[in-house]
Amino acid sequence: MTGVIRKPAVAGLFYPQDRQALEQTVTQLLSSVPTINVQQPVKALIVPHAGYIYSGRIAASAYAQLLPEKKQIHRVVLLGPSHRVGFRGLAVSQADYFRTPLGDIPIDRESYNVLEDLSFVNEREDAHHEEHSLEVQLPFLQVVLDDFLLVPIVVGDAEPADISRVIELLWGGPETVIIISSDLSHYLDYQHAQNMDAKTAKAIVSMNPEAIGYDQACGRLPVNGLLLAAKHHHLQSQLLDLRNSGDTAGTQDRVVGYGAFSLA
Repeated sequence: MTGVIRKPAVAGLFYPQDRQALEQTVTQLLSSVPTINVQQPVKALIVPHAGYIYSGRIAASAYAQLLPEKKQIHRVVLLGPSHRVGFRGLAVSQADYFRTPLGDIPIDRESYNVLEDLSFVNEREDAHHEEHSLEVQLPFLQVVLDDFLLVPIVVGDAEPADISRVIELLWGGPETVIIISSDLSHYLDYQHAQNMDAKTAKAIVSMNPEAIGYDQACGRLPVNGLLLAAKHHHLQSQLLDLRNSGDTAGTQDRVVGYGAFSLA
């Protein structure tokens, strides 16, 4: 395969590096989700991005929502916060493909072209090179969907209104799904995390981005941008799962919160 490839940075750390083991892990996580009855096509998801042992089951509850529409989804707009590089605005990639152990995903560079007149959107490969918030979503997408194009965007210090503008430009039709990658509270004790995450979940379900504070979600900015756009399109948000690392694979003295939400 020719072209610039963004190679995986956290394979073997956040998820299995072996292709067969990874596919089996994702399939098992998805099969653990109760049978769902989707009333209308899902337009957007908010999904956690920790290691699969911690947040994989929560993430699976979101991605299972796409299974009924897998035949018609051909483009994924994926936004997540920057953990490694500090910068202003939003970062697109120069890559032609994003690689995981399950194969290479083609980048929809035509969608990037739609954003080229926005001064706060710039090509920054350093923002993508080691960023896990986007990468951990990709194996789920590869298992759940058929062939699709990816529009990966790392969010730095940006105004929610600007993020919403980007999402609006990429909104598309039923062929497009929007994924926001975000964990919730970080490093509180179990009870305090539950309380804070419940407030965050209430804000997301009630479509109230102003109620989500800095410490409530590492992906607060892209979440808020999505909620602004979703309100404009009269979508409703549904809580699918809300847990923390103390419920899955960690101790309860210092936990990270995970929530899964669908918007339709």
